[in-house]
Amino acid sequence: MRWARLMAALRPYCTTTALTDAAADVWRALAPQDWLQAFEAHPRIGASLTAPGSRAATWSTNEQAGAAAAAADEKRELERLNDEYEARFGHRFIVCASGLSADEMLSRLRSRMIGSAADELATAAAEQAKITGLRLHKLLAELAEA
Repeated sequence: MRWARLMAALRPYCTTTALTDAAADVWRALAPQDWLQAFEAHPRIGASLTAPGSRAATWSTNEQAGAAAAAADEKRELERLNDEYEARFGHRFIVCASGLSADEMLSRLRSRMIGSAADELATAAAEQAKITGLRLHKLLAELAEA
């Protein structure tokens, strides 16, 4: 992935702030096709990654805990709206799901269905940047504990 290659080329990072600022700057400078490639690495809201036990799968599961705790009808609605969203915009729905309930995720999914494709791509990219920032902090915390 281009983002990872660019981030590696900018090393070393002397502070957490330098790392997270660079991550955000590099992300914003990427082309839309790079964003779309990153989106494909995410499970759909309400789904699991296919590599259980990996750090990414664990983080994703924790971030989507609100969807996992959803009632059966909410899970069906998440699946239906994910399908509708992907058909409309041509990419996966990306939301920083940490701390969100299934109802909040559904609300965000519904509200984002009405925008233009360009606006939605920018919104999804901004959500991906939030996720990346959170995960960088999680990674650094794990490494500090090791």
